Amino acid sequence: MIKGLYEAHLPVSNLENSIEFYKKLDLEMAYRQENLVFFWIDKGRSWLGLWETDKVHTPYHPSIRHVALQIDAEDMTNIKGWLEERGIAVSTNFGFPPEKQPLILPNNPHAHAAIYFKDPDGNSIELIAPLRLDFQEEFKMMTLEEWEQKNKNVK
Repeated sequence: MIKGLYEAHLPVSNLENSIEFYKKLDLEMAYRQENLVFFWIDKGRSWLGLWETDKVHTPYHPSIRHVALQIDAEDMTNIKGWLEERGIAVSTNFGFPPEKQPLILPNNPHAHAAIYFKDPDGNSIELIAPLRLDFQEEFKMMTLEEWEQKNKNVK
């Protein structure tokens, strides 16, 4: 019955600034009202709503001010440069500074590559790519470079 996640929402302080930021991520605007804009994540399948509101001052917690957007695993190798070209700084997460990202999340039994940055209001944005699902080997968090070295002969 459930086919996927259709929408997620984030609070923002200035809709115009946020529109410019999310356009840098190559997202297409789908709908706009006075204090709300939706951007397509996957046109016709999922979108992100940005609300101009004073709720933007709610302290950050990943359960309320975090969105993870899926990208292809092949794009993860060049994602940091793609963000830098757009003037978007990678943020430190899980003790991994920007120069050590993308990182590999040991969501055992799964493995995901991820990189993190913040929008103009400090909302956490994650770009994530599944690498292995139902992976039996336990491992610790590492850089993408370490993962590729460790798994270079594994398909």
